[in-house]
Amino acid sequence: MSASTLSPLAALLAGHTAAPAIGAPARAPASYATVIAQIEQIADDLGRIGIGADDRVAIVLPNGPAMAACFLAVAAATGAAPLNPSYRVAEFEFYLDDLAPKAMILPAGEASSAREVAARAGLPIIELLEDASQPAGIFQLDYRAQAAATVQRRPGAADIALLLHTSGTTSRPKLVPLSQANLCASARHIAHTLR
Repeated sequence: MSASTLSPLAALLAGHTAAPAIGAPARAPASYATVIAQIEQIADDLGRIGIGADDRVAIVLPNGPAMAACFLAVAAATGAAPLNPSYRVAEFEFYLDDLAPKAMILPAGEASSAREVAARAGLPIIELLEDASQPAGIFQLDYRAQAAATVQRRPGAADIALLLHTSGTTSRPKLVPLSQANLCASARHIAHTLR
């Protein structure tokens, strides 16, 4: 696929296809080309279960290469809403109510407050399976609990890529949407500064 047909986030990565993109101790690095292929596959998969560019997916994963790669893949296809795995039940209830996601991505088989709240709310859960023998950041999403959508949608390039909440120190936390263009501009500025 050419860079012009990729989402802005995936296109940002496309210029470095053979170089290592994501690394981790005791793991082979994933190349940019591998990460881009994973982004495209997840966009297709999300579309098959009816999640489109204007939807939202909550991501509740521990920090690490899988979280980083999962965020890139989801944000390139739809609104990604990373949530802290340490939140308590009441916090997950608040954030999920405010976000109204179409699904939640969780580590496979792991019991958590997030899983409990999602199950009570009837929110579809997509499980992330990570194989330590694979390059860093490469994972599989298990959609078996999801029925194929009656209307399949290719998420394509979501305009809103990231949804964050303010700290809420003086009032109720507010939802802040960030576009793919905003994230790409920020990444370019950081790369230029660190160069």
